[in-house]
Amino acid sequence: MIRGLLLDFYGTVVEDDDMIVAEIADRVAAGAATPVTAREVGAAWNQEYERVADSTPFRSLRDCVLRSLGTVLTEVGYPGDQAELCAPQFAYWRTPPLRPGTREFLSRVTVPVCVVSDVDSADLRAAMAFHGLTFDAVVTSEDVGAYKPDGAMFRRALDALGLGADEVLHVGDSLRADVRGAHAAGIRAAWINRRGQARPPDVPVAYEVADLSGLAGVLG
Repeated sequence: MIRGLLLDFYGTVVEDDDMIVAEIADRVAAGAATPVTAREVGAAWNQEYERVADSTPFRSLRDCVLRSLGTVLTEVGYPGDQAELCAPQFAYWRTPPLRPGTREFLSRVTVPVCVVSDVDSADLRAAMAFHGLTFDAVVTSEDVGAYKPDGAMFRRALDALGLGADEVLHVGDSLRADVRGAHAAGIRAAWINRRGQARPPDVPVAYEVADLSGLAGVLG
């Protein structure tokens, strides 16, 4: 029986920033001194971001994004400023549109809900306020000093709800951060497969749905 819900936010409750990230990569590729495609810029940025996010000391998400993009700009010879490039992305984090089925799903949830998000606390609070959303608990990477899939994120969420790993379901859109992270913490996971990707056979998923509306009967 599910007695609590852990909920990723960006890409699960609200739309992720994929389109804005793609636009930034397009701008960098178009203005780079080194011939490079937008796809290559995006891949390099993601790889460098993961390196920065996994390093110590812990850095805020905004800092990780700016530092990683700055490294890529230097590598490809782009003359612009990463802060200017990322300004629309940071603004988006505060006013993202809701994903399909979000309000309907949340209106039917009768168990305690803890949001578990990598985004900086102020940005998450702003996005929640923008949509008038409230939850029983909120855990951010800034609170914990670690990013998903680090188990500390999930343990903090369990503590916030006062529940055990076998009593909750974690819902998120990232196979690495959400599904594998939750599974490593002994928590069942539901994958929001918003892109219609093929799921690797070794990934432990309790439920696979396109959006939160697909989980309407799970908690009933």
